[in-house]
Amino acid sequence: MQTYLDIDNDSNVEAYQIESDRIMVKFKSGTNQHYEYTYSSAGSSNVEHMKVLAECGDGLNSFISTNKPPYSSKW
Repeated sequence: MQTYLDIDNDSNVEAYQIESDRIMVKFKSGTNQHYEYTYSSAGSSNVEHMKVLAECGDGLNSFISTNKPPYSSKW
């Protein structure tokens, strides 16, 4: 996984991993810290937007909190 840059230092996202049709996000806190969002669970447009936010290092936690895209798995 790649460390999330968090340029504003205000995110609960710690790391992420991008694959062609999914993004896995590791949060800093919570019972289940790893969440996987796939095209089939969250929709391709949401996943692609999350990939952009992850690579920019800003806005990913806010997007997930606000839009609550369905995840395919958590652990």
